[in-house]
Amino acid sequence: MEKGVVFKNICKKHGSSIALANVSFSIEKGEFFSILGPSGCGKTTLLRILAGFDHPDSGQIFLDGVDITSLPPNRRPINTVFQNYALFPHLTIWENIAFGLRIAKHPESFIKSEVERMLHLIQMPEHAHKMPDHISGGQKQRVAIARALVNHPQVLLLDEPLAALDLKLRQKMLIDLDNIHDEVGITFIFVTHDQTEAMSVSDRIAVLHKGRLEQIGSPMQIYEAPESHFVADFIGDTNFLDGHVTQKMEGYSVLKLKNFPDIICYNDKQLAVEDLVHLSVRPEKIHISRQKPEIIPFLNVFEGEVDEVIYKGDHTHFGVLVGSHKISLTKQHRHFLLDETTIQWKDQVWIWWHADDGFILQSNGGEFDGR
Repeated sequence: MEKGVVFKNICKKHGSSIALANVSFSIEKGEFFSILGPSGCGKTTLLRILAGFDHPDSGQIFLDGVDITSLPPNRRPINTVFQNYALFPHLTIWENIAFGLRIAKHPESFIKSEVERMLHLIQMPEHAHKMPDHISGGQKQRVAIARALVNHPQVLLLDEPLAALDLKLRQKMLIDLDNIHDEVGITFIFVTHDQTEAMSVSDRIAVLHKGRLEQIGSPMQIYEAPESHFVADFIGDTNFLDGHVTQKMEGYSVLKLKNFPDIICYNDKQLAVEDLVHLSVRPEKIHISRQKPEIIPFLNVFEGEVDEVIYKGDHTHFGVLVGSHKISLTKQHRHFLLDETTIQWKDQVWIWWHADDGFILQSNGGEFDGR
């Protein structure tokens, strides 16, 4: 695919604090791309630099092969949708959407056809003559998106656009955003701290932490194959198990841990005997039962005691003590629970996962011994 946006060695400080440290990556033209990270990671700074509201201390930004680093915001074919909507309260929905076209002095016939097109795109033609105070938060956000898209930007920036909405509305707006993106086909860059939002709609995700790019990839790559302790911990829940390699066999390794039985894991990093290992095992990969499972090759099976039970409707979260470690896992409810004898606190249970379901991290984010 053609490169749309390219960040090259972007550095930025706020006083003595590093906001961005040599950040480089590219966004394909037409992608729905998310920049994800906790508060203070540098994601909004990066967005403001792309929009032209801020300038990097060093580095360059390219859009469709053109260096736009020094261009002012009004000369960049980029529009931004903000968290607070920023609609004009004294203008109708129709006039809010038409505002940018009027500033650009387009003919009235063109303005009318483009505004009508946008109103149908956001499924709000019947609200055209209402004032912003008379529509819901979700509808305001759709109007803000239409106002940004009506000028045909090459890139649409979405800065935490759903943060002010309640959960149900956020979920609906994610679907609306995805549909609008499919309809218009331009590059969407979505900035959020919410992992679920980013995972739901993105073609690819860049994860930032303390101004540095931790990982970039598809939602599945980011979740299933995290490259660092931070990414594994920030994207969903996981169990971290530190150890060292004691044996290698057929592409797998045996790990020795402190106060925990030996673990078999798939050794995709080609680690040698005595190498230290930081292993991540997602809770949903782990099974639980009162009965010991059939032992098959490369299956990790451990006996433990239930220390935590949290019922969450569609699944139950368990914490199981094995040795000195508490292993977190989830059990999906596929049957009517009132007909079952459920696992309770203090029950003796068996837990297990296949060696392929643990992932060795490239970076552990800190020192560990594991012996």
